[in-house]
Amino acid sequence: MSCFGFTFENTYVDLPKEFYSKLSPQPVSSPKVVLLNEALAEELSLDFSESSPESLADLFSGNMLPEGSEPIAQAYAGHQFGHFTVLGDGRAIVVGEHVLPSGRRYDLQFKGSGATPYSRGGDGRAALGPMLREYIISEAMNALGIATTRSLAVATTGERVYREDELKGAILTRVAGSHLRVGTFQFASLQGEKRALQALFDYSVQRHFPSVLEKESKPLAFLDAVMDKQADLIVDWMRVGFIHGVMNTDNMALSGETIDYGPCAFMDAYDPATVFSSIDRMGRYSYGNQPNIAQWNLARLAETLLPLIDEDSGKATRLAEEAIAGFGETYKEKWFSMMRSKLGLFEEKTEDESLVADLLGWMEQAQADYTNTFLDLSEEKLPEKEIYLQHTFKQWFLRWRSRLEQEEQPIESSLSLMRTHNPAVIPRNHKVEQALEAAENDDLKPLEELLSALREPYRNRSSLKPYQAPPKPDERVHQTFCGT
Repeated sequence: MSCFGFTFENTYVDLPKEFYSKLSPQPVSSPKVVLLNEALAEELSLDFSESSPESLADLFSGNMLPEGSEPIAQAYAGHQFGHFTVLGDGRAIVVGEHVLPSGRRYDLQFKGSGATPYSRGGDGRAALGPMLREYIISEAMNALGIATTRSLAVATTGERVYREDELKGAILTRVAGSHLRVGTFQFASLQGEKRALQALFDYSVQRHFPSVLEKESKPLAFLDAVMDKQADLIVDWMRVGFIHGVMNTDNMALSGETIDYGPCAFMDAYDPATVFSSIDRMGRYSYGNQPNIAQWNLARLAETLLPLIDEDSGKATRLAEEAIAGFGETYKEKWFSMMRSKLGLFEEKTEDESLVADLLGWMEQAQADYTNTFLDLSEEKLPEKEIYLQHTFKQWFLRWRSRLEQEEQPIESSLSLMRTHNPAVIPRNHKVEQALEAAENDDLKPLEELLSALREPYRNRSSLKPYQAPPKPDERVHQTFCGT
């Protein structure tokens, strides 16, 4: 066992060499750890309690690599806003695969650790703000019960990075089930030979979907398994009003984890067309379009699998198209099940679809806050707010309460179900921006207080009030940025 408790067993390097480049992080001048996720460290069986600030800074900056690590930058491709390009880890290095006593395996990756062969002219560095944003949002998503990569630490580098402005440099340590992406398979298909594709397929099945090995058509079973995980993930995003912002195929992890928190944001007032990303000028990745994009991305995965599905290309295409076509119904079933839970409905009735649609229609028309509306409905008594005096809402409310009375479960059980699906708090964009601005000026208190508020998002309490209010007009965040 290595220092700090890391136990590395690096299997990705067993793939053909075109899938990665071996290299080490570029040293930085004056690293300092500004955030360390002690709860995650404990989950990973890591122990930093006896470590000095200097040794931790060296570790999380990449100045010192733990024993057993085998750092690599991964190659992949991807459709970015619908346009295909060859990519790769341009500013990230997977340090190694840490294996727990249970056998569970995690990639540890440094983001902002310097240029790689895939940097395409970039400096490979990252700024403090975007790395702190990923830490905040990924840990909030985990607390919300949503599959996600995690953030173990953020370290400043003591150096500056230059974007539109001069910014503080930083490195994020990301933990992921793996960094296998739809784009990894797209890269494999570019190699022009079945050998590379087969090797990646076998590796991905073994790492994430071993049950596929028992199926007659392993490629189709693999596709179905990936689709099911993605449907669950997108449903969870929609449940809490999360907008990823850059659902490129290289940002869709096969593990079903949310990955790459660039211009992500949470919706305040309900509107399916909501977009925050400054680079999404056509609304491709809007809140309401996320299920459609997920299906589009999965179709790109299916295309890469055609040589494995059947030697007859026509038959392979037909089978893949049939599989992808099933995503819509799978998603719809999962989404309505989720919405029924948000409304405290245990049983399924035909009237539920109109009940959900009419509520969302009113919310959009009234510009009602998405999170707070469902939170208010989860209370025993609806709060006295002017917005709930509207005739359309009052009619809907009576229909909903009548529907609850048809349940075999008592009303208390319905409210309890709602409280497990409707968060009391989310990382609202204006609060995140305020915390990041303070952190840029060496004041971490707002960030630490925000993280504390987000740790138990389903437990409503008075201390959350400053984080529950929608932004005032002068606080609204209209655009978010990748920060790359």
